[in-house]
Amino acid sequence: MEGVKGSGYFSSNENSCLLPCFPGDSGKVTTVVATPGQGPDRPQEVSYTDIKVIGNGSFGVVYQARLIDSQEMVAIKKVLQDKRFKNRELQIMRKLDHCNIVRLRYFFYSSGEKKDEVYLNLVLDFVPETVYRVARHFNKAKSIIPIIYVKVYMYQLFRSLAYIHSQGVCHRDIKPQNLLVDPETAILKLCDFGSAKQLIRGEPNVSYICSRYYRAPELIFGATDYTANIDIWSAGCVLAELLLGQPIFPGDSGVDQLVEIIKVLGTPTREQIREMNPNYTEFKFPQIKAHPWTKVFKPRTPPEAIALCSRLLEYTPVTRFSPLEACAHAFFDELRQPNARLPSGRELPLLFNFSTTGQ
Repeated sequence: MEGVKGSGYFSSNENSCLLPCFPGDSGKVTTVVATPGQGPDRPQEVSYTDIKVIGNGSFGVVYQARLIDSQEMVAIKKVLQDKRFKNRELQIMRKLDHCNIVRLRYFFYSSGEKKDEVYLNLVLDFVPETVYRVARHFNKAKSIIPIIYVKVYMYQLFRSLAYIHSQGVCHRDIKPQNLLVDPETAILKLCDFGSAKQLIRGEPNVSYICSRYYRAPELIFGATDYTANIDIWSAGCVLAELLLGQPIFPGDSGVDQLVEIIKVLGTPTREQIREMNPNYTEFKFPQIKAHPWTKVFKPRTPPEAIALCSRLLEYTPVTRFSPLEACAHAFFDELRQPNARLPSGRELPLLFNFSTTGQ
């Protein structure tokens, strides 16, 4: 199951919510026997209605539904289950419990149209928007996303990464489409663990992972012994994209992706290449000087934002900031002010309710 491609709830197509509804819409109640996402395996009947498609892709389909008992909206991710393997996404999601990670409420299995076809259905928190769509909204209006939102969203992303990395889990597909946000509260939840994996030192992993614009350079160099620092690089790409209004490294292919990175960071040194993948030390690259970070971004970009970006987007994986180091950065100091508010005047979401383990 290595390298299974995932996507967020919503298709990148803005008409994703207008896809044809499948049978079961129009108020029909469906009752299934489902197992709670957390806690003991005690199957129970769960009823839901109001189903419509809100996203689809190579991974399967995501539906929006309403639970009958609580009247809460949920997202149901339906994926074809290969009977030869345990589903890694399910195993990982059952372990995770954090305010900035979409919660697995239940899971159940259903049969497909073909004989012996089995589908796994993950019943998840429903969150109405994504960072991708929020940013695109501002771009279409020829404006930039308010910096307070950039701070609130990125801080919560780093909190979620601090938590999953402490559990030994690497997400491997951090991108704006996989960051769900509630537009009213500004609460962010990391979703889509379809590419996630528990990384074990000494065990190889596929290098063709992560969506292209957000792929860490060690992945482009074909490393198979990478660490969770690939998520930090991806998070740096997300931060840069929110500041720029467009992807910072928009490569057309794997090689072109590296070219885009070199244009900004300059040619990696032999030592940096060795840190990314020792097998590539003999390769020759044209010598290009690093572009000053202050010239990469627009003139009014906060210096603290640029400084944080420069500590996330580093060639050498071990020198990138950890998630908690990122949370402590001066870029987020405004969030620590007691009178900080969202543009609507609403209070910020809870950001500092850390557990004893610092997550």
